[in-house]
Amino acid sequence: MTEQNVIWLFMPLLFIVAFLYASVGHGGASGYLALMALFSFNPSVMKSSSLILNIFVSLISFYQYYKGGDFKWKLFLPFIILSVPASFIGAYIILDSVVYKKILGVLLVFPILRLVGIIGRESDAIKEVQWLWAIIIGAIIGLLSGMIGIGGGIILSPVILLLHWGNMKQTAAVSALFIFVNSIAGLTGLLSRGVAIDNNIYIWLLIAIAGGVAGAYIGRKQLSNNVLKKILAFVLVIASVKLLTTGNK
Repeated sequence: MTEQNVIWLFMPLLFIVAFLYASVGHGGASGYLALMALFSFNPSVMKSSSLILNIFVSLISFYQYYKGGDFKWKLFLPFIILSVPASFIGAYIILDSVVYKKILGVLLVFPILRLVGIIGRESDAIKEVQWLWAIIIGAIIGLLSGMIGIGGGIILSPVILLLHWGNMKQTAAVSALFIFVNSIAGLTGLLSRGVAIDNNIYIWLLIAIAGGVAGAYIGRKQLSNNVLKKILAFVLVIASVKLLTTGNK
């Protein structure tokens, strides 16, 4: 990966990822990891870098939705009870690099399907949250998030919508805060293990924040950009295929 490639390809794509993920209440970790995989980043810094970007972009997204009155504590609390400790524990689980790539490649299917509109459609009939199931789901997502280096929103959002526990904006608001706290827990676990952080993280952070601010604002205003969504879906498909088909490289 050359410096020119980073400037002319990675940076604009990073902005687009942060923009589109924030527009639906996500931090974008799976997208950041996908880009890093495409540009052959060192796996040792991928998780910590994506979680740092995730923390800031998800917080920006949450603020926009919270300001719009879309956040519901009763929808958020059951998911978070066990997800935070599970995410911290998950960060201590060291996966084989090939297994890690395969899991990430499969998880990228969720945002791809969300971007093309196959999953994530809201229902008019909102049901009460079943706490026991929400706690169990939160724990599973938290553990997986810590292991992979994501916040878990790409899994949580479809679950909430499929179970009719919230509408689109409520789901985005809850997912944003869920991602924020799980990303902090996962990053804390990684740092306590002595995992390194890439020196370029500050530059990437500025770009991700800019994309996150724009995306969160536009998402709350119910605007959309189908061209950008298709671009990101295409990039994620390429990344997913690469992750699923590469070996130990």
